[in-house]
Amino acid sequence: MYEEYCKEGNYYWQKPSAANVPVELIENGQNRVIDASLTLIRERAKLKGELVRTLGGAVASSSLLGVPLGHNSSFLQGPAFAPPRIREAIWCGSTNATTEEGKELNDPWVLTDVGDVPVQEIRDCGVDDDMLMNIISDSVKLVMEEASLRPLVLGGDHSISFPVVRAVSEKIGGPLDILHLDAHPDIYHAFEGNKYSHASSFARIMEGGYARRLLQVGLRSINSEGREQGKRFGVEQYEMRTFSRDRHILENLDTRAHTHSCAHTIGGAKAIEICLTTGVAGLAKLGEGVKGVYISVEVDCLDPAFAPGVSHIEPGGLSFRDVLNILHNLQADVVAADVVEFNPQRDTVDGMTAMVAAKLVRELTAKISKMED
Repeated sequence: MYEEYCKEGNYYWQKPSAANVPVELIENGQNRVIDASLTLIRERAKLKGELVRTLGGAVASSSLLGVPLGHNSSFLQGPAFAPPRIREAIWCGSTNATTEEGKELNDPWVLTDVGDVPVQEIRDCGVDDDMLMNIISDSVKLVMEEASLRPLVLGGDHSISFPVVRAVSEKIGGPLDILHLDAHPDIYHAFEGNKYSHASSFARIMEGGYARRLLQVGLRSINSEGREQGKRFGVEQYEMRTFSRDRHILENLDTRAHTHSCAHTIGGAKAIEICLTTGVAGLAKLGEGVKGVYISVEVDCLDPAFAPGVSHIEPGGLSFRDVLNILHNLQADVVAADVVEFNPQRDTVDGMTAMVAAKLVRELTAKISKMED
């Protein structure tokens, strides 16, 4: 009755015909698996939240949530295997547990872990992507039910950013400012006909009104649709070809007045034209006037010399220190983040990219976590 087959390392479930199995039986089975999956996330989040509250002193603790999803990738699906590899690299012992800002990952005030959304087990029950995206959003909201926990999500391909951002925005009650580091804008309307493609996640985010501002940094593989979609949604797109000129802007995102090296539109419905020739100012600091900042880091924002273990290798990217300078200098309230598109199947034998992804997670942890004054 059930047939499983393997494709690119992921298992899929072939849905039986209604003539063979009653629809009600299938739906009841799916609901049991979904309820069990959400219960696991809920109870782990409660446990970690109670621990942080008992210890006291934490305003916000980063909480790892894995979303091992790879089937919305247009090329390779290896990112589905990334969350355990990233966790392994974080705790492998080759370096200490201290971030560059001096926070200790061993402290639950700083970092907790609620496990993974069991994506493959859910898909094996025939759950479609509409429902799966809702399950991911619900899982994020369950983490945020614990006031001290803020989700730091481990992908997975970049399609996960849509349900995660949606959940964070709905939970805090308003749109976010988003800092998105990536080689690609991921803003196609529906890449290859898939509205949930990893190349379309930010189109869904902007359509849903979940972001006030979207800054995309590190772009170097962008076509006419990417630029047109950027204009349509008022996205601030910073391409690598102008990075040397834009560096001072990107490393000072807390500065109220800044300009872009080329004319572009900002701010969605109330677009403001900014260019160096006019020197027009007036943009708010990133995160000012909204309830928080979301950071999405696709590992291929980095030059492949630093991170070869990605599905889409795009030379000419950011250095690791470029990324850290942008993150470290940002003083906004970061309410959630994700690290996506690490592909362990393309990594070096010594796990170089796993360590790079782990370092990104460590430094994002430090940015998110906060202690009482």
